Amino acid sequence: MSSNNCSNTVAVIGAGAAGLLAAVTAARAGANVILIERTSDGGRKILISGGGRCNILPGHAQPQLYVTDSSPNTLRKILRSWPLHEQRAFFEHELGMPLELEPETGKLFPASNRARDVRDILVARIREAGASIWFEASVVGLQPDSGQWQIELENAPSLTAACVVLATGGLSVPKTGSDGTGLNIAEALGHTVHPTYPALTPLIADPHPHASLAGISLTVSVNAPGSRPAFSTTNGLLVTHDGWSGPSILDASHLAIRGKKDGSRQELTVQWAQVDAYEWDQKLQAEKGTVRSTISSLLPRRLADQLISEAEVDGATRLSQLRKGDRKSVVETLTQYAVPWTGDAGYKKAEVTGGGVSLSEVHPATMESTKCPGLYLCGEILDAFGPIGGHNFLWAWATGRSAGMNAAAQLA
Repeated sequence: MSSNNCSNTVAVIGAGAAGLLAAVTAARAGANVILIERTSDGGRKILISGGGRCNILPGHAQPQLYVTDSSPNTLRKILRSWPLHEQRAFFEHELGMPLELEPETGKLFPASNRARDVRDILVARIREAGASIWFEASVVGLQPDSGQWQIELENAPSLTAACVVLATGGLSVPKTGSDGTGLNIAEALGHTVHPTYPALTPLIADPHPHASLAGISLTVSVNAPGSRPAFSTTNGLLVTHDGWSGPSILDASHLAIRGKKDGSRQELTVQWAQVDAYEWDQKLQAEKGTVRSTISSLLPRRLADQLISEAEVDGATRLSQLRKGDRKSVVETLTQYAVPWTGDAGYKKAEVTGGGVSLSEVHPATMESTKCPGLYLCGEILDAFGPIGGHNFLWAWATGRSAGMNAAAQLA
């Protein structure tokens, strides 16, 4: 194909959350922007996020909960470049998209509760700012050339650009177009890519000893004994037909997966209900009734019966007749229950990709590569991810904005 010589252009590769933000920011700053996207519409992870509602931001930023094999200090610097309150103001006032806080979860959603509105308004603002979008165009080569960038594409002319923003995502949810292309490109250009793995993904039990409990959902506390740094989260857990899901399990899954990759096993324990060991012990001594009636007053009956059985105690036993050793067994089962997982659901169901391009190889103030001048990296391609609840969008928006703004500034 013939070459498009756009030497004053910022080429943004990837129209996920980070790429869309980079494109709209660079275009609004006056740059000539071409957004290159391999799918026919872009923003597909936005469309499926939050159950189709798009949990666009967290109610509170929690940088201490992000995971990286790079410098946590660098990660925090990057997040601070565009604080949460400024991001919210951007969506509400600059894009004209009101957000509403869901009190019970502490998450921010578009007032319309439509993920498609988030994607569509970003695409519309990109076009309004004068940028071009090339859909169904796949990057097959990216090379620096005498201060410019040569971009080889499938289904589109090759392109010369002054700056490139690499926002291709990771490997999670491949049906949305994520195939690791950007990670391969970054590595070929000399970047360090920390080993990747599925993160925020369900855990599998094969065989599943609790398949009969599928559909049970409740708030629990999940702990990872011995993990460094210490890990504990309180959130929802869902028993599925083949294992375990829900925010608490998803947030802990990277510890199980990383442990397995290292040849060890990271145990995950559950405290069922919001009652700790001391409180259960007191409850089982002070209340009247049976073991089953007391436990099922706070837990779903099917789950209560399963846990009582595993504690090897007769649920019909009156609390007044419950032996000390049996009471201890019940309390341990209710508060230190080892999740019987054998594997994970992989990238197919992973919310994000763990690992990625080392944060030491981007300037935290600009997102420009320290290896390749004129190349900017943002979003999931980088070695960082946060917990469930809008934190990964916070990262995508912050890094995308910085990359787009500074790429445009380089051409000014």
